[in-house]
Amino acid sequence: MSTFLVTGGMGCLGAWTLYHLVQQGKNVVSFDLSKNRGRLDLLLSADDQNAITFLQGDLTDTKQVREVMSQYNITHVIHLAALQVPFCRDNPPLGAEVNVTGTVNIFEAAKARGIHHVAYASSIAVYGPASEYPAGLVAHEALHRPRTLYGVYKVANEGCARVYWQDHGISSTALRPYTVYGVGRDQGITSEPTKALRAVSKGERYHINFGGTMQFHLASDVAQQFITAASQPSEGAHAFNLGTTPVSVAQFVDMVKTLEPHADITCDDSTLPFPAGFDASALHAHAHEVFETPLEEGIRATLEHFKTLS
Repeated sequence: MSTFLVTGGMGCLGAWTLYHLVQQGKNVVSFDLSKNRGRLDLLLSADDQNAITFLQGDLTDTKQVREVMSQYNITHVIHLAALQVPFCRDNPPLGAEVNVTGTVNIFEAAKARGIHHVAYASSIAVYGPASEYPAGLVAHEALHRPRTLYGVYKVANEGCARVYWQDHGISSTALRPYTVYGVGRDQGITSEPTKALRAVSKGERYHINFGGTMQFHLASDVAQQFITAASQPSEGAHAFNLGTTPVSVAQFVDMVKTLEPHADITCDDSTLPFPAGFDASALHAHAHEVFETPLEEGIRATLEHFKTLS
C-alpha cells in the first residue's frame, strides 16, 4: 500500500494536504519540527487525525530523514517544509540549511529508499520584480532573478532537482504558488486577504496593507495539486507556475462585499514588488488535473468555513 510523506505538515498547505490525503483514505506520515496542530485542528477532528502518523523531526538531520523514509515504507513524497522570506532574511545560514540542505536530504533519502519521484514546493520568488519582464503574464521559461534569499534558495532547489534527475533518475515536480488564501493561511505578507476574510466572518474591520494585481490560489486547490504532482511521476525535473486569472486586491474586496454587504474591509493603493501573474500553460499541458476554484466561490467557501469556527 502506498504511504505519503508530507514534510511541513503543520503549515497551511501541509495541513490541507494532510486533510485531502485522509479524505482519500491514504496512509500518511507528517514530518515537521513543530508539534502545533492548530491549523490542522481547523480542518480535521481529533478522530480523523488519528489516521495520520505524526513525527517531530528536523529536515537538516540527514540520518533522521533517511530513517523516516525507510522505517515507514514511504512510497510518495510531498516536500512542503521551509522557512519563509522573513525568517530567511533574519537568519540566512539557518534559512539555507533548512530550505536547501533540507531539500537535498529529501532527495538523498528518496535515492536511498528507491523512490523515483518527488513533489516539492517552489515559489514565484524564483522570479524578479515586474520591471524585469515584458508586460503580461511572466513566461514559464522566463529567467530567474530572485531578489530575496528565500527566492535564491528556491532556485537552488530547482537546480538540485535537475541534477538528481540527471545523475540518479529521480524525477520531480515543483509547484510555484503566488497568493495562497484559505483557512489556515495566517503567516506571510500575502496572508492578509485571508486575515481579512477571518475578520469579516467575525464582524470585525480589516485593512489589507497592499493593493495591486495578483493570482489567488485556494489552499485546498494547491494541496490537491501537490497530491496530484506526487502521484504522477514523469521523466524529468519539472517546475510549474500555478494559474488562475490575475485579479486586483480591490476586486477581491468587492467580491467579499458582494457576498457580505456589511463587510468592513478595505485595501491600500500600494503594490507588492511582484509581477501581476505567471503563465501556467505548462502545468495545464502536463498535469492530469488542474485545480482552480473560481475566486468568488473560494471566498464564499472560506467565509463559510470561518463562520463554523467562530
